[in-house]
Amino acid sequence: MQIDRGAYPNAQTPWDDPAWRSDALDWLDARLKEAGIRETGPRRVRVRPWSIIVRVEAAEPLWFKAASPGSAFEAGLGEALARWAPSHVLTPYAVDATRGWSLLPSGGPLLRSLDAGPREWEEALTQYADLQRSVVPRVDAMLRLGVPDARVAALAGIFDAAIASVPLDAADRARLEAFRPRLEAWCSELAAIGVPDSLDHADLHDGQVLVAGPGRYTFFDWGDANVGQPFCSLLIALERATDERTAARWEDAYLEAWTDDFTLAELRRAALLARRLSQLTRVGSWTRLFPTAAQIGKPEQAAALLRLTDS
Repeated sequence: MQIDRGAYPNAQTPWDDPAWRSDALDWLDARLKEAGIRETGPRRVRVRPWSIIVRVEAAEPLWFKAASPGSAFEAGLGEALARWAPSHVLTPYAVDATRGWSLLPSGGPLLRSLDAGPREWEEALTQYADLQRSVVPRVDAMLRLGVPDARVAALAGIFDAAIASVPLDAADRARLEAFRPRLEAWCSELAAIGVPDSLDHADLHDGQVLVAGPGRYTFFDWGDANVGQPFCSLLIALERATDERTAARWEDAYLEAWTDDFTLAELRRAALLARRLSQLTRVGSWTRLFPTAAQIGKPEQAAALLRLTDS
């Protein structure tokens, strides 16, 4: 097997535990046998502080994914999304929701691997908004699956917990404490606009979008996801725009799906506030590492907190 540890060659993960590795590979072997899938080449392993992925070569490649404990909900969420919104997501071959393991099919090429232009990303964002709208009635079900709660009412608490746990120097801590009333005002204004809570991918970029066919896109890799203000997903997505005009066009294409219930002006204001506040979901993402690698994300958490005050 080829093992890729990326920028984290010394990060300890369950892959380094022979007993865990044996259990995981036995589970993978059993699921492949059940599905009647014959391997055609060597496996490739991607080890990161937040997940372990094994690529299985077959007629169509498959992926085994083991999420970190903080993202273990991803397996059950993926299974549920395949029932609730099958045209927008991958349908797993198998999941072990307790252990956070999934066996996933190939869903087509990544959006980033194609010569895609702004129009393709516009279409993808429109379909992503359709996915979010379709699961608005599933908020309580997603919370029961263990998807983290980052709804607007929870954001101040997330902020306070982060300040208490993230290493900060005295000046940065004072800066953040002085910022808290402004954070509360943003939350109050965003809540008053009234866009319903839904699923926020929290790391939506062109490496998390698959081209399922002409004009068809599916979304995957839900380990950073949370239940929250849906427009928080725009933070990462709009960073892929080459200029402000393109970013504005992408945002409006996404917001169009919500105009039945809100004016475009209300939606644009909500999107601006959500993008600012979504730095807190980035803080949350960097807490979801394997316990032996937990210190790796501390600088990223601090940086995301401080970016809040730059808005």
